[in-house]
Amino acid sequence: MRILLVNPPYQTFTCNLGVGHHVPLGLLMVGGPLVDAGHEVTLLDAEVRHLKDSQIVTAVVEAQPDLVMAGHSGSTPAHPTAIRMLRAIKAACPGVRTVYGGVYPTFHAQGVLEAEPAVDVIVRGEGELAALELVQALERDADLCSVPSLAHRANGGVALTPEREPLTNLDDFRVGWELVGDWRPYRTLDLGVSAVVQWSRGCPHLCTYCGQRLFWRKWRCRSPQKAADDIELLHHTYGVRFLHLADDDPAADQGAWLSFLEELASRKLPVFLHATIRADEVVRDAEHLPLYRQAGVLYILLGVESVDRTVLGEVRKGSDPEIDSRAPKLMRDNGIFSVVGQVVGLQEESWGSFNRTLKELVRYDSDWVNIMYVTPHAWTEFSEPSLPATEPDLSKWDYRHPVVRQRRMKPWQLIAAAKWLELRFHTRPGKLWRMLTTRDPFYHRELFCALRHTTPVWFAELFESMWWALFRAGR
Repeated sequence: MRILLVNPPYQTFTCNLGVGHHVPLGLLMVGGPLVDAGHEVTLLDAEVRHLKDSQIVTAVVEAQPDLVMAGHSGSTPAHPTAIRMLRAIKAACPGVRTVYGGVYPTFHAQGVLEAEPAVDVIVRGEGELAALELVQALERDADLCSVPSLAHRANGGVALTPEREPLTNLDDFRVGWELVGDWRPYRTLDLGVSAVVQWSRGCPHLCTYCGQRLFWRKWRCRSPQKAADDIELLHHTYGVRFLHLADDDPAADQGAWLSFLEELASRKLPVFLHATIRADEVVRDAEHLPLYRQAGVLYILLGVESVDRTVLGEVRKGSDPEIDSRAPKLMRDNGIFSVVGQVVGLQEESWGSFNRTLKELVRYDSDWVNIMYVTPHAWTEFSEPSLPATEPDLSKWDYRHPVVRQRRMKPWQLIAAAKWLELRFHTRPGKLWRMLTTRDPFYHRELFCALRHTTPVWFAELFESMWWALFRAGR
């Protein structure tokens, strides 16, 4: 069967002006098993190529696929873009079956199929085995109700097949890296060609605002050897120098995580890694941070979310600011850059709350802070009290727009306060002095490289989000 994997042309300032575009890992994970099963699979990354819908349609017409599979890592804000693209494809090629996957369609499968004739089938949850069995069923013209974890139209309505159990062995299916073709557009900062890889899936924690645990259902990891094999292949075959771990909590199992780092360090690959890790897990691993660095870990986005103990308790984060605040210094002492993730809107915000947050963030003293806005996805507990007062335009549910209404601050005030917080944190005298006086040339270069890439994003987000807040928010 001829299958075309399409990454929708969803665009963000972060990708276009900042850290660069990422390879569509989810589609590549689906593509590898399909290639190995003998299907003719190609990838069209409309995002990195900045394609218009008309150009995508032209590519589909030329490829003449039997099946178009689409999905995006930015699942909720990318949904309008994905649907618009699938409508254009279906209008031009009505005989092509369309398959849609990702977090948003997984949890809204019935509603999407009822509203969108351009979507024929939705893969719910993990895609490797579900997509493979779907294609096999289509080849046999079999009843799709026999394939678990699908949503499709049947008997005048929408049929949701039973959920399959999560994959027990993440090494059973390989990633179709060869589908990328040209790796040159995928670059991160000045660190060279980049890729996204996955060591583990899921998260064992119960934070009310996060839905990843519901999507992946349980935490699992790959074998350290197989995961390191993938990274070695990416470096030697495709020239990859920088890797993003697409894991929600890669260090959840300390023993497995350290085994992976030891395996990677033993190979002495000239690669760098970026990972998202809970701050308390970094503190837990204080004596192992030299191993982190030997394995290539260079950047860690610390999953802090809030520096307020009361808020952390309300959202069941299960962390302690006194412990979390130790992580950035431990990392700096071991040559690892820290980014603290701070979420606006987990509490009722005010100018006073932003001032208190700034004081606490300065105490953490991370290299950077990443301000995001809470987003009440319908499948999370956080959505219940928040959902009625949100922005209806899903394209703004990207963590860069305050879609949850606040009683004491208007959207434009939240944006102004958040951007003020970022500016004050990054221009404080202590941080500027450290940037100017560091004697490590690599550390110095990385700090200024990040500054060069993030400054345009800061200005672009400020102007775009303020325009949205003043003239469009909630309309």
